[in-house]
Amino acid sequence: MADRGPGRRERLTRLLLRFRPGSVRARATLGASVVVAIALGIASFALVTLLDLNLIQNAEAAAEQQAVSVSQLAAEERLDPLPPPAHGADFIQVVDSTGRVLAASPNLAGRPPVSPYRPMVVGIVRGTWDLSPLHDEHRQQVVRVTTRTPTGLVTVYAGTSLRDADAADTTTTATLLVGVPLLLLTVILVTWWVTGRALRPVEAIRAEVAEISDRDLHRRVPVPRSRDEIARLAATMNATLDRLEASGVRQRQFIADASHELRSPITVLRTQLEVALAHPDPALWQELVSGALEDTARLEDLASDLLLLARMDAAEPASATSVDLADLAAETVAARRADRVPVRIRAATDVTVIGNPLWLARLITNLLDNAQRYAISQVELSLQVEPGTRTAVLEISDDGPGIPPADRERVFERFTRLDDARSRDEGGAGLGLAIAQDIATHLGGGLVVADSDHGARLVARLPLAKD
Repeated sequence: MADRGPGRRERLTRLLLRFRPGSVRARATLGASVVVAIALGIASFALVTLLDLNLIQNAEAAAEQQAVSVSQLAAEERLDPLPPPAHGADFIQVVDSTGRVLAASPNLAGRPPVSPYRPMVVGIVRGTWDLSPLHDEHRQQVVRVTTRTPTGLVTVYAGTSLRDADAADTTTTATLLVGVPLLLLTVILVTWWVTGRALRPVEAIRAEVAEISDRDLHRRVPVPRSRDEIARLAATMNATLDRLEASGVRQRQFIADASHELRSPITVLRTQLEVALAHPDPALWQELVSGALEDTARLEDLASDLLLLARMDAAEPASATSVDLADLAAETVAARRADRVPVRIRAATDVTVIGNPLWLARLITNLLDNAQRYAISQVELSLQVEPGTRTAVLEISDDGPGIPPADRERVFERFTRLDDARSRDEGGAGLGLAIAQDIATHLGGGLVVADSDHGARLVARLPLAKD
């Protein structure tokens, strides 16, 4: 028995969910219809009530004026036995304290008192009565005025028929019973039509997106001419498709370039092994094995670079801690004492950023490797805090041939070599600067090629850690 209540509520909930409108258009129409229906119901009730109250007040004022006038005549003993009702009143009756009718309008002549109640105090009482003696099917707004006369208390009853009020109520109610449903139906149809037109572009966008597959990323959704939220949605959707298409192109290019880069060392390594098998001369083995180890190292470095790029492309989060970039730069430079060109370092103290130490070390290493590859006699590392901002600025410069302005964006593309033959001989795969820029971007900063009087100058900006 205890589970009956929850079970009934669950069944009721399922029933309500079953009849819930399934589309935005239907829900919008239903919501607008319910709101308008409630508003029209309240407005109709208020209209009928105010109309009825206003007509009753008018009738009451006319009856009260007549009753007060007759009561004054009674007090002055100038009462007419058959007082004619004035304009706005339907009947008059004057009754003494014993229940005897002293005067009455012609339509109540010879009739008993309209009320068996005998007032004992002077005053005015107002009310709505149903008076069968008048043979009137409409209500009467009756005003009772009790006054004192030389012969005792006298009560004057003056009434006004509410036939006009009843007729107005009937007409208004009938009009509302016909007009409100028609108005509500009009609201439903207009809302259904307007929401249908408003949502038509959404349906077109949905249909187009449903047709787009991974092979059709060049397609775009239609953008309506209106400058509303739907137009902005379509523009945002097309911008997303632009990014997806660019990402797909970049991914395919990356796979093709990676396959090409992997093929070269694998081919050389296979050739060396085949030579070793074909010429089992121990005197050649050392040279062949040494070359195989170099190609294996190239493969290992390339695989490591590709894995890091894949992780960053997948937006895999790396553990982030507070890192003193000045100390990390000094340690990285100290570990490169055997470089072809010595690195001169000028670093401010206490430059703390938030990031992954391994990624930051890789950023510095890749920039130094690039500088070492092209420098003639000088490589300089500079680290400082940019005045007025919470930004650490890391600069790596060399006195090499520099980077032409036309290539300053292209050098950050993957597998890009400005001097392909020289880079391949020295082991470069064209991924160092691409990885460095991706690391800087993932850490909330950036990497650019800056202007330089001689050689190349690469500038990385990283946000400082919060105090």
